[in-house]
Amino acid sequence: MADHGWNLSVINRLKVPQASPDAGSDGPRIYRVELEKHKRGAGRYFETRNLTDDGAASLGRLITQALEATVFARAVVHALSPGTDRFLIWRSAKAPLEHPPAETGKKSGIGVFGFGISGRTAKQWATQQGFSSSPFRRGRRTVNTLHRRAPGQNSQATHDRIYTLTDPQVRQRAIPVIAEAAEAVVTQAHAAVLAAELREKADPADQPTATADCHDYDNSPYPGHGGGCGASFLMCLACPNARIHPAHHSRLAHLHHALDNLRTALGPGQWQRQWEDGHARLEHLKGQLGTAAWTRALAEVTDTDRELIALLLNGDLKP
Repeated sequence: MADHGWNLSVINRLKVPQASPDAGSDGPRIYRVELEKHKRGAGRYFETRNLTDDGAASLGRLITQALEATVFARAVVHALSPGTDRFLIWRSAKAPLEHPPAETGKKSGIGVFGFGISGRTAKQWATQQGFSSSPFRRGRRTVNTLHRRAPGQNSQATHDRIYTLTDPQVRQRAIPVIAEAAEAVVTQAHAAVLAAELREKADPADQPTATADCHDYDNSPYPGHGGGCGASFLMCLACPNARIHPAHHSRLAHLHHALDNLRTALGPGQWQRQWEDGHARLEHLKGQLGTAAWTRALAEVTDTDRELIALLLNGDLKP
């Protein structure tokens, strides 16, 4: 559980891993570990992992240690019942142990030797140690979400949905990461640099806005309270999801000209607070398109462009 994130039912059923090269050869050992997980449904019970032991910190070292610890018990069990290939074997003071538990359908032991770790055994141990329940479920979740940070016998989608997103410790640790990302977005926006992507033509799948086309409205870096995008249309110029193509050039050139006019009509402080960043992004766009293209765009301004920009500047358009 701690090294590989395996759950209790898988650990309980483990067969003896096969090593290549064999134990008498030089070089690292590569173990072929067969995992059995019945919760996946018929036809998808089995999975194989290759774990290499090439040093103290390697993934396969625990397998080597367990094989060394059980070598004599496995030899006795094989003599009593040839062909038995259970990996985890322990000696009990009670005998016999030959009754099939309901959870595996297999023998729980041969003679005085028990196999695996049953759920009942785990609960008994937990009670003796003062825990409220078996440590395996909580322990496996902790290993997979906080230490390995990778799926253990699950798909990435299941790992994210069932383990990561529901874990209180993961969510707590995610707070500074999310905050840092949000600060980076705000910093980028305040840098007054054009973040929208320039395209040669429109993508039919994009959604038109007053200033650009939106490529991914549902995953905006400026999310609204009810989902989607909560930013103003002027902020489309600061959004990496925005797409600008030639059909937008005349409208944006007219917006740039209108903001220049507002500079003379408003006090310096008010213009800077409301319009300076947007104006700077349009200056950036003008530089990317070039003077000739910008002059041509101004000559192609339509009545629709003028109407939309007037509504935008008056605050009559909401995203």
